[in-house]
Amino acid sequence: MEATEQEAFILHSKPFKDNQLIVDLLTEQSGKVSAVVYTGKTQKSNKKGLLQPFLPLQVVLKGKGQLKNLSRIETSQRSYPLSGNYVFCGFYLNELLIKLLGEHIECPELFYQYKMSLQSLAEQQPVEQNLRSFEMTLLDELGQSFDFSDVFESQENYFYYILEEGFVPVLSKLNIPKYSREHLLAIAEERLEDERVLRTFKLLMRQVINNLLGGKPLNSRKLFTR
Repeated sequence: MEATEQEAFILHSKPFKDNQLIVDLLTEQSGKVSAVVYTGKTQKSNKKGLLQPFLPLQVVLKGKGQLKNLSRIETSQRSYPLSGNYVFCGFYLNELLIKLLGEHIECPELFYQYKMSLQSLAEQQPVEQNLRSFEMTLLDELGQSFDFSDVFESQENYFYYILEEGFVPVLSKLNIPKYSREHLLAIAEERLEDERVLRTFKLLMRQVINNLLGGKPLNSRKLFTR
């Protein structure tokens, strides 16, 4: 299969061998990909300046194995200018992708949502709705979409969310969060103007993502407490 140029973003990089790095990329056509890149022997190498997060890149990946070679990397655009908490939000998006997304699976909708999320962060748009939109798109990609039909059909006021079962009416006490039917309906219908609904949405997404992570912490969350 002939290697083709595609758009990509650096999610993470780590030292490999002399003058080489392993980079995790989110790519337009190939999804998440790990690749080896030769950075050059001098500190002034042009390639090193491109290996940064939030910078739209054009890359060519080669190799038949899981670990590709980054044979070409360039950009004609500027990095998304994130600052303050918006930078931490960007790191949060990257860490979710690194820890939850499988490799070499096309995910064009997720790639597009990632770009839109970076643009929104660069414009300093409201953070909560932006992050929830990205998380929802990621859950769709992971096959973990929410089914709100039981919430619509039930007259119970509160629900649990159980990963294997979905939304379950609160009929007995469990040691997990419970959610207001009114707020869940608002989330399903994308009526997110109420701060209480946004808080419920955040709690719900945190529960689901923590389950998918197997309880492993997200380092980027620690940045928000400083």
